[in-house]
Amino acid sequence: MKKPKGGRGSPGRRGDHGESGGRARGGFKASRHGKGKRASAAGPKAAQKRAAEAREAGGDGRSKAQHSRFLAGQAIAPSPITGRETAAELIDNAFLAYNAARLREGSLLYARKMLEADVTVGLTLTGALTPAGLGMAAIIPLIEAGFVDWIISTGANLYHDTHFGLGLAMHRGNPQESDVVLREEGIVRIYDIFFDYDVLLSTDAFFRKIIRQPEFQRPMSSAEFHWLAGKYVRERERALGIGSKSLLSAAHAAGVPIYTSSPGDSSIGMNIAALALEGNKLILDPNRDVNETASIVLAAKRGGGRSGVFIVGGGSPKNFALQTEPQIQEVLGIDEKGHDFFLQLTDARPDTGGLSGATPAEAVSWGKIDPDRLPDAVVCYCDSTIALPLLTSYALANRRPRTLKRLYDRRQEMMDVLMREFEHASGPGEASEVDAKLPMHR
Repeated sequence: MKKPKGGRGSPGRRGDHGESGGRARGGFKASRHGKGKRASAAGPKAAQKRAAEAREAGGDGRSKAQHSRFLAGQAIAPSPITGRETAAELIDNAFLAYNAARLREGSLLYARKMLEADVTVGLTLTGALTPAGLGMAAIIPLIEAGFVDWIISTGANLYHDTHFGLGLAMHRGNPQESDVVLREEGIVRIYDIFFDYDVLLSTDAFFRKIIRQPEFQRPMSSAEFHWLAGKYVRERERALGIGSKSLLSAAHAAGVPIYTSSPGDSSIGMNIAALALEGNKLILDPNRDVNETASIVLAAKRGGGRSGVFIVGGGSPKNFALQTEPQIQEVLGIDEKGHDFFLQLTDARPDTGGLSGATPAEAVSWGKIDPDRLPDAVVCYCDSTIALPLLTSYALANRRPRTLKRLYDRRQEMMDVLMREFEHASGPGEASEVDAKLPMHR
Protein backbone atom coordinates (compact mmCIF):
# COMPACT_ATOMS: atom_id res chain seq x y z
CA MET A 1 0.00 0.00 0.00
CA LYS A 2 1.28 3.39 -0.92
CA LYS A 3 2.20 5.47 2.11
CA PRO A 4 0.80 8.98 2.62
CA LYS A 5 3.14 11.56 1.16
CA GLY A 6 5.83 12.56 3.59
CA GLY A 7 5.18 9.63 5.94
CA ARG A 8 4.72 9.99 9.66
CA GLY A 9 7.45 12.56 10.05
CA SER A 10 6.30 15.10 7.47
CA PRO A 11 6.32 18.68 8.80
CA GLY A 12 3.10 19.95 10.26
CA ARG A 13 1.49 16.52 10.59
CA ARG A 14 -0.58 15.88 13.72
CA GLY A 15 1.20 13.67 16.24
CA ASP A 16 4.72 14.90 15.37
CA HIS A 17 5.25 16.13 18.91
CA GLY A 18 6.66 12.85 20.25
CA GLU A 19 10.28 11.83 20.81
CA SER A 20 12.68 13.65 18.53
CA GLY A 21 13.89 10.85 16.32
CA GLY A 22 13.22 7.98 18.75
CA ARG A 23 15.51 6.18 21.19
CA ALA A 24 17.27 4.26 18.44
CA ARG A 25 18.88 7.51 17.34
CA GLY A 26 19.81 8.68 20.86
CA GLY A 27 23.54 8.15 20.31
CA PHE A 28 23.43 10.32 17.19
CA LYS A 29 21.76 13.10 19.13
CA ALA A 30 24.30 12.84 21.91
CA SER A 31 27.28 12.99 19.56
CA ARG A 32 25.84 16.02 17.84
CA HIS A 33 25.43 17.71 21.22
CA GLY A 34 29.06 16.96 21.93
CA LYS A 35 29.82 19.24 18.98
CA GLY A 36 27.67 21.97 20.50
CA LYS A 37 24.66 21.43 18.28
CA ARG A 38 21.44 19.97 19.70
CA ALA A 39 20.55 18.71 23.18
CA SER A 40 18.57 15.52 23.54
CA ALA A 41 16.90 13.72 26.41
CA ALA A 42 19.10 10.79 25.42
CA GLY A 43 22.29 12.88 25.48
CA PRO A 44 25.00 13.53 28.16
CA LYS A 45 23.23 15.32 31.00
CA ALA A 46 26.22 16.96 32.66
CA ALA A 47 27.45 18.50 29.42
CA GLN A 48 23.96 19.73 28.57
CA LYS A 49 23.58 21.29 31.99
CA ARG A 50 26.93 23.12 31.70
CA ALA A 51 26.06 24.38 28.22
CA ALA A 52 22.75 25.80 29.42
CA GLU A 53 24.42 27.49 32.41
CA ALA A 54 27.07 28.97 30.10
CA ARG A 55 24.40 30.43 27.84
CA GLU A 56 22.62 31.94 30.82
CA ALA A 57 25.83 33.36 32.20
CA GLY A 58 26.44 34.99 28.85
CA GLY A 59 23.11 36.76 29.10
CA ASP A 60 21.32 34.65 26.53
CA GLY A 61 19.42 31.66 27.81
CA ARG A 62 18.21 30.69 24.35
CA SER A 63 19.40 27.43 22.85
CA LYS A 64 21.43 27.55 19.63
CA ALA A 65 20.08 24.16 18.57
CA GLN A 66 19.88 23.38 14.88
CA HIS A 67 16.50 23.51 13.13
CA SER A 68 14.43 20.33 13.53
CA ARG A 69 11.73 19.17 11.15
CA PHE A 70 9.64 18.47 14.25
CA LEU A 71 9.69 22.18 15.08
CA ALA A 72 8.39 23.31 11.68
CA GLY A 73 4.91 23.99 13.05
CA GLN A 74 3.64 27.47 13.82
CA ALA A 75 5.16 28.92 16.99
CA ILE A 76 2.59 29.25 19.79
CA ALA A 77 2.51 33.01 20.31
CA PRO A 78 -1.13 34.14 20.11
CA SER A 79 -2.20 37.76 20.34
CA PRO A 80 -4.18 38.63 23.49
CA ILE A 81 -7.92 38.17 23.14
CA THR A 82 -9.67 41.55 23.09
CA GLY A 83 -13.34 40.60 22.88
CA ARG A 84 -13.63 42.16 19.43
CA GLU A 85 -12.60 39.04 17.50
CA THR A 86 -14.91 37.23 15.11
CA ALA A 87 -15.32 33.50 15.64
CA ALA A 88 -13.07 32.85 12.62
CA GLU A 89 -10.35 35.14 13.99
CA LEU A 90 -10.53 33.43 17.38
CA ILE A 91 -10.11 30.01 15.76
CA ASP A 92 -7.10 31.17 13.74
CA ASN A 93 -5.39 32.98 16.63
CA ALA A 94 -6.20 31.06 19.82
CA PHE A 95 -7.14 27.48 18.85
CA LEU A 96 -3.54 26.25 18.78
CA ALA A 97 -3.36 23.03 20.81
CA TYR A 98 -5.31 19.98 21.96
CA ASN A 99 -8.80 19.62 20.52
CA ALA A 100 -9.00 23.35 19.88
CA ALA A 101 -6.19 22.75 17.38
CA ARG A 102 -8.08 19.82 15.88
CA LEU A 103 -11.10 22.10 15.43
CA ARG A 104 -8.84 24.66 13.74
CA GLU A 105 -7.42 21.94 11.47
CA GLY A 106 -10.94 20.78 10.68
CA SER A 107 -12.06 24.33 9.91
CA LEU A 108 -9.11 24.80 7.57
CA LEU A 109 -9.70 21.44 5.90
CA TYR A 110 -13.36 22.23 5.31
CA ALA A 111 -12.98 25.85 4.19
CA ARG A 112 -9.79 25.55 2.13
CA LYS A 113 -10.05 22.07 0.59
CA MET A 114 -13.46 20.46 0.96
CA LEU A 115 -15.26 23.53 -0.40
CA GLU A 116 -13.33 23.62 -3.66
CA ALA A 117 -15.75 23.64 -6.60
CA ASP A 118 -14.97 20.05 -7.66
CA VAL A 119 -15.64 18.46 -4.24
CA THR A 120 -19.02 16.85 -3.49
CA VAL A 121 -19.66 17.21 0.25
CA GLY A 122 -21.82 14.75 2.16
CA LEU A 123 -22.97 15.76 5.67
CA THR A 124 -24.10 13.26 8.30
CA LEU A 125 -26.14 14.24 11.37
CA THR A 126 -26.43 12.27 14.61
CA GLY A 127 -27.62 13.39 18.02
CA ALA A 128 -30.42 15.79 18.88
CA LEU A 129 -29.04 18.73 16.89
CA THR A 130 -32.17 20.21 15.30
CA PRO A 131 -34.11 20.50 18.58
CA ALA A 132 -31.24 22.69 19.83
CA GLY A 133 -31.77 25.03 16.87
CA LEU A 134 -28.68 23.97 14.94
CA GLY A 135 -30.74 23.32 11.84
CA MET A 136 -31.61 27.02 11.63
CA ALA A 137 -28.32 28.29 13.05
CA ALA A 138 -25.82 26.20 11.09
CA ILE A 139 -27.16 23.59 8.69
CA ILE A 140 -29.54 25.79 6.67
CA PRO A 141 -26.81 28.44 6.14
CA LEU A 142 -24.44 25.69 4.93
CA ILE A 143 -27.09 24.35 2.54
CA GLU A 144 -27.93 27.77 1.15
CA ALA A 145 -24.24 28.61 0.65
CA GLY A 146 -23.74 25.43 -1.37
CA PHE A 147 -21.42 24.03 1.30
CA VAL A 148 -23.44 20.80 1.68
CA ASP A 149 -24.43 18.74 -1.36
CA TRP A 150 -26.15 15.72 0.21
CA ILE A 151 -27.15 14.64 3.73
CA ILE A 152 -27.66 11.49 5.77
CA SER A 153 -29.50 12.10 9.03
CA THR A 154 -31.23 10.25 11.80
CA GLY A 155 -34.99 10.36 11.37
CA ALA A 156 -35.31 12.01 14.78
CA ASN A 157 -33.37 15.07 13.62
CA LEU A 158 -35.70 15.44 10.64
CA TYR A 159 -38.81 14.92 12.74
CA HIS A 160 -37.85 17.54 15.33
CA ASP A 161 -36.69 19.86 12.55
CA THR A 162 -40.24 19.81 11.22
CA HIS A 163 -41.61 21.35 14.45
CA PHE A 164 -39.99 24.66 13.52
CA GLY A 165 -41.32 24.60 9.95
CA LEU A 166 -44.82 24.12 11.34
CA GLY A 167 -44.46 27.13 13.63
CA LEU A 168 -44.29 24.97 16.78
CA ALA A 169 -42.08 26.12 19.65
CA MET A 170 -39.15 24.54 21.51
CA HIS A 171 -37.90 26.21 24.70
CA ARG A 172 -34.78 26.30 26.84
CA GLY A 173 -35.32 24.62 30.18
CA ASN A 174 -33.68 23.40 33.37
CA PRO A 175 -32.50 19.76 33.09
CA GLN A 176 -32.80 19.41 36.89
CA GLU A 177 -36.59 19.70 36.83
CA SER A 178 -38.59 16.69 37.98
CA ASP A 179 -39.60 14.55 35.02
CA VAL A 180 -42.59 13.30 37.02
CA VAL A 181 -43.82 16.89 37.35
CA LEU A 182 -43.06 17.59 33.68
CA ARG A 183 -45.14 14.59 32.63
CA GLU A 184 -48.05 15.78 34.76
CA GLU A 185 -47.74 19.22 33.16
CA GLY A 186 -47.67 17.78 29.63
CA ILE A 187 -44.07 18.86 29.02
CA VAL A 188 -41.53 16.74 27.12
CA ARG A 189 -37.81 17.36 27.45
CA ILE A 190 -34.67 16.54 25.49
CA TYR A 191 -32.13 17.25 28.23
CA ASP A 192 -32.50 21.03 28.60
CA ILE A 193 -34.93 21.54 25.68
CA PHE A 194 -38.58 21.68 26.75
CA PHE A 195 -41.71 21.57 24.59
CA ASP A 196 -45.41 20.89 24.90
CA TYR A 197 -46.56 17.31 24.36
CA ASP A 198 -49.00 18.65 21.79
CA VAL A 199 -46.01 19.54 19.58
CA LEU A 200 -45.55 15.79 19.02
CA LEU A 201 -49.25 15.23 18.34
CA SER A 202 -49.42 18.13 15.88
CA THR A 203 -46.31 17.02 14.01
CA ASP A 204 -47.59 13.44 13.83
CA ALA A 205 -50.89 14.71 12.42
CA PHE A 206 -49.02 16.76 9.79
CA PHE A 207 -47.03 13.76 8.58
CA ARG A 208 -50.06 11.48 8.48
CA LYS A 209 -51.95 14.10 6.44
CA ILE A 210 -49.27 14.48 3.77
CA ILE A 211 -48.42 10.74 3.63
CA ARG A 212 -52.04 10.07 2.64
CA GLN A 213 -51.58 12.23 -0.47
CA PRO A 214 -51.57 10.37 -3.85
CA GLU A 215 -47.94 11.21 -4.65
CA PHE A 216 -46.78 9.17 -1.64
CA GLN A 217 -48.59 5.96 -2.62
CA ARG A 218 -45.60 3.99 -3.89
CA PRO A 219 -42.15 2.71 -2.90
CA MET A 220 -39.45 5.38 -2.95
CA SER A 221 -36.03 6.23 -1.59
CA SER A 222 -35.88 8.19 1.65
CA ALA A 223 -34.42 11.09 -0.35
CA GLU A 224 -37.56 11.27 -2.47
CA PHE A 225 -39.76 11.08 0.60
CA HIS A 226 -37.89 13.90 2.34
CA TRP A 227 -37.96 16.04 -0.81
CA LEU A 228 -41.74 15.66 -1.04
CA ALA A 229 -42.17 16.28 2.69
CA GLY A 230 -39.92 19.34 2.40
CA LYS A 231 -42.26 20.75 -0.24
CA TYR A 232 -45.19 20.59 2.19
CA VAL A 233 -43.16 22.03 5.06
CA ARG A 234 -42.10 24.91 2.80
CA GLU A 235 -45.73 25.59 1.92
CA ARG A 236 -46.58 25.72 5.64
CA GLU A 237 -43.71 28.12 6.32
CA ARG A 238 -44.99 30.43 3.59
CA ALA A 239 -48.55 30.25 4.88
CA LEU A 240 -47.36 31.17 8.37
CA GLY A 241 -44.96 33.84 7.08
CA ILE A 242 -42.14 32.58 9.31
CA GLY A 243 -39.31 32.36 6.75
CA SER A 244 -36.99 29.37 6.40
CA LYS A 245 -36.97 27.42 9.66
CA SER A 246 -36.73 23.80 8.50
CA LEU A 247 -33.75 22.11 6.91
CA LEU A 248 -36.21 19.79 5.10
CA SER A 249 -37.66 22.89 3.48
CA ALA A 250 -34.24 24.41 2.73
CA ALA A 251 -32.95 21.15 1.22
CA HIS A 252 -36.05 20.91 -0.98
CA ALA A 253 -35.41 24.39 -2.33
CA ALA A 254 -31.69 23.74 -2.89
CA GLY A 255 -32.05 20.29 -4.44
CA VAL A 256 -30.04 18.67 -1.64
CA PRO A 257 -31.07 15.00 -1.19
CA ILE A 258 -31.56 13.87 2.40
CA TYR A 259 -31.34 10.19 3.28
CA THR A 260 -31.96 8.41 6.55
CA SER A 261 -30.11 5.20 7.31
CA SER A 262 -32.82 3.83 9.65
CA PRO A 263 -36.22 4.86 8.25
CA GLY A 264 -38.24 3.09 10.96
CA ASP A 265 -36.22 4.50 13.85
CA SER A 266 -38.09 7.78 14.37
CA SER A 267 -41.57 9.21 14.74
CA ILE A 268 -41.70 9.74 10.97
CA GLY A 269 -41.13 6.03 10.39
CA MET A 270 -43.62 5.18 13.13
CA ASN A 271 -46.34 7.19 11.39
CA ILE A 272 -45.53 5.57 8.04
CA ALA A 273 -45.85 2.16 9.71
CA ALA A 274 -49.15 3.13 11.31
CA LEU A 275 -50.63 4.19 7.98
CA ALA A 276 -49.50 0.90 6.42
CA LEU A 277 -52.08 -0.72 8.70
CA GLU A 278 -54.70 1.33 6.83
CA GLY A 279 -53.44 0.12 3.47
CA ASN A 280 -51.16 3.09 2.67
CA LYS A 281 -48.76 2.16 -0.14
CA LEU A 282 -45.74 4.22 0.94
CA ILE A 283 -42.60 2.11 1.43
CA LEU A 284 -39.15 3.60 2.06
CA ASP A 285 -36.85 1.32 0.09
CA PRO A 286 -33.39 0.93 1.70
CA ASN A 287 -32.03 -0.70 -1.48
CA ARG A 288 -32.60 2.53 -3.37
CA ASP A 289 -30.89 4.49 -0.61
CA VAL A 290 -27.79 2.26 -0.65
CA ASN A 291 -27.44 2.46 -4.42
CA GLU A 292 -28.30 6.15 -4.75
CA THR A 293 -25.76 7.22 -2.13
CA ALA A 294 -23.09 5.07 -3.79
CA SER A 295 -23.97 6.64 -7.14
CA ILE A 296 -23.48 10.14 -5.72
CA VAL A 297 -19.91 9.31 -4.68
CA LEU A 298 -19.05 7.44 -7.88
CA ALA A 299 -20.46 10.16 -10.13
CA ALA A 300 -18.46 12.78 -8.23
CA LYS A 301 -15.23 10.86 -8.87
CA ARG A 302 -16.00 9.95 -12.47
CA GLY A 303 -16.80 13.55 -13.26
CA GLY A 304 -13.19 14.46 -12.48
CA GLY A 305 -14.06 15.63 -9.00
CA ARG A 306 -13.53 14.50 -5.43
CA SER A 307 -15.66 13.31 -2.53
CA GLY A 308 -15.64 14.64 1.04
CA VAL A 309 -17.58 13.53 4.11
CA PHE A 310 -18.38 15.87 7.00
CA ILE A 311 -19.53 13.70 9.90
CA VAL A 312 -21.30 15.33 12.83
CA GLY A 313 -21.51 12.68 15.54
CA GLY A 314 -21.26 9.07 14.42
CA GLY A 315 -23.71 6.18 14.54
CA SER A 316 -25.63 4.77 11.61
CA PRO A 317 -25.51 7.91 9.41
CA LYS A 318 -21.70 7.91 9.60
CA ASN A 319 -21.45 4.29 8.53
CA PHE A 320 -24.06 4.78 5.81
CA ALA A 321 -22.00 7.59 4.28
CA LEU A 322 -18.69 5.73 4.53
CA GLN A 323 -20.06 2.42 3.26
CA THR A 324 -20.60 4.03 -0.15
CA GLU A 325 -17.00 3.21 -1.06
CA PRO A 326 -17.10 -0.50 0.01
CA GLN A 327 -20.42 -0.74 -1.85
CA ILE A 328 -18.72 0.60 -4.99
CA GLN A 329 -15.52 -1.42 -4.64
CA GLU A 330 -16.16 -4.61 -2.69
CA VAL A 331 -19.80 -5.33 -3.55
CA LEU A 332 -20.20 -3.89 -7.05
CA GLY A 333 -16.63 -4.63 -8.10
CA ILE A 334 -15.92 -1.15 -9.46
CA ASP A 335 -12.37 0.18 -9.18
CA GLU A 336 -12.22 3.11 -6.76
CA LYS A 337 -9.96 4.36 -3.93
CA GLY A 338 -12.10 5.86 -1.17
CA HIS A 339 -13.25 9.29 -0.05
CA ASP A 340 -10.79 12.12 -0.52
CA PHE A 341 -11.64 14.18 2.57
CA PHE A 342 -12.80 13.13 6.03
CA LEU A 343 -13.90 15.52 8.79
CA GLN A 344 -15.61 14.32 11.95
CA LEU A 345 -16.89 16.01 15.10
CA THR A 346 -17.36 13.42 17.85
CA ASP A 347 -17.13 12.82 21.58
CA ALA A 348 -16.84 9.02 21.20
CA ARG A 349 -13.72 6.85 21.50
CA PRO A 350 -12.53 4.04 19.23
CA ASP A 351 -11.32 1.76 22.04
CA THR A 352 -14.80 1.35 23.56
CA GLY A 353 -16.50 0.52 20.25
CA GLY A 354 -18.46 3.74 20.36
CA LEU A 355 -16.71 5.57 17.52
CA SER A 356 -18.75 3.92 14.75
CA GLY A 357 -16.49 3.09 11.81
CA ALA A 358 -13.59 4.11 14.04
CA THR A 359 -10.83 6.46 12.92
CA PRO A 360 -9.92 7.55 9.36
CA ALA A 361 -6.76 5.41 9.48
CA GLU A 362 -8.81 2.32 10.36
CA ALA A 363 -11.32 3.17 7.64
CA VAL A 364 -8.49 2.82 5.09
CA SER A 365 -8.47 -0.95 5.69
CA TRP A 366 -12.11 -1.07 4.57
CA GLY A 367 -11.50 0.98 1.44
CA LYS A 368 -13.62 3.81 2.85
CA ILE A 369 -10.81 6.39 2.82
CA ASP A 370 -8.13 6.85 0.17
CA PRO A 371 -4.85 6.03 1.99
CA ASP A 372 -3.02 8.68 0.00
CA ARG A 373 -5.37 11.31 1.45
CA LEU A 374 -4.96 10.57 5.17
CA PRO A 375 -3.35 13.99 5.78
CA ASP A 376 -6.73 15.37 4.66
CA ALA A 377 -8.57 13.61 7.48
CA VAL A 378 -9.34 15.33 10.79
CA VAL A 379 -11.21 14.04 13.84
CA CYS A 380 -12.11 16.70 16.40
CA TYR A 381 -13.12 15.25 19.76
CA CYS A 382 -15.60 17.90 20.82
CA ASP A 383 -19.30 18.37 21.56
CA SER A 384 -20.97 18.92 18.17
CA THR A 385 -23.20 21.66 19.59
CA ILE A 386 -20.02 23.66 20.29
CA ALA A 387 -17.96 22.75 17.24
CA LEU A 388 -20.59 22.92 14.48
CA PRO A 389 -21.54 26.61 14.96
CA LEU A 390 -17.87 27.61 15.14
CA LEU A 391 -16.91 25.64 12.06
CA THR A 392 -19.93 27.00 10.17
CA SER A 393 -18.95 30.57 11.02
CA TYR A 394 -15.36 29.90 9.93
CA ALA A 395 -16.44 28.46 6.57
CA LEU A 396 -18.86 31.30 5.82
CA ALA A 397 -16.22 33.89 6.76
CA ASN A 398 -13.54 32.36 4.55
CA ARG A 399 -15.41 31.00 1.53
CA ARG A 400 -17.73 32.56 -1.00
CA PRO A 401 -20.94 30.58 -1.67
CA ARG A 402 -20.61 27.77 -4.19
CA THR A 403 -22.95 27.07 -7.09
CA LEU A 404 -25.59 24.59 -5.92
CA LYS A 405 -24.96 21.11 -7.33
CA ARG A 406 -28.67 20.19 -7.02
CA LEU A 407 -27.87 16.48 -6.74
CA TYR A 408 -31.51 15.61 -6.09
CA ASP A 409 -32.36 16.61 -9.66
CA ARG A 410 -29.48 14.45 -10.99
CA ARG A 411 -30.33 11.18 -9.23
CA GLN A 412 -31.17 9.26 -12.41
CA GLU A 413 -28.11 10.59 -14.21
CA MET A 414 -25.87 9.42 -11.35
CA MET A 415 -27.59 6.03 -11.16
CA ASP A 416 -26.94 5.60 -14.87
CA VAL A 417 -23.21 6.07 -14.23
CA LEU A 418 -23.34 3.45 -11.45
CA MET A 419 -25.24 0.97 -13.60
CA ARG A 420 -22.89 1.29 -16.56
CA GLU A 421 -19.82 0.68 -14.42
CA PHE A 422 -21.48 -2.18 -12.53
CA GLU A 423 -22.43 -3.92 -15.77
CA HIS A 424 -18.92 -3.44 -17.13
CA ALA A 425 -17.34 -4.76 -13.91
CA SER A 426 -19.69 -7.76 -13.73
CA GLY A 427 -19.13 -8.96 -17.29
CA PRO A 428 -21.17 -11.72 -18.95
CA GLY A 429 -22.10 -14.86 -17.09
CA GLU A 430 -21.22 -13.73 -13.58
CA ALA A 431 -24.73 -14.23 -12.18
CA SER A 432 -24.81 -17.90 -13.22
CA GLU A 433 -21.32 -18.50 -11.78
CA VAL A 434 -22.40 -17.07 -8.43
CA ASP A 435 -25.53 -19.23 -8.40
CA ALA A 436 -23.40 -22.31 -9.02
CA LYS A 437 -21.11 -21.53 -6.08
CA LEU A 438 -23.78 -20.61 -3.53
CA PRO A 439 -24.68 -24.21 -2.52
CA MET A 440 -21.02 -24.76 -1.54
CA HIS A 441 -21.39 -22.17 1.20
CA ARG A 442 -24.74 -23.28 2.60
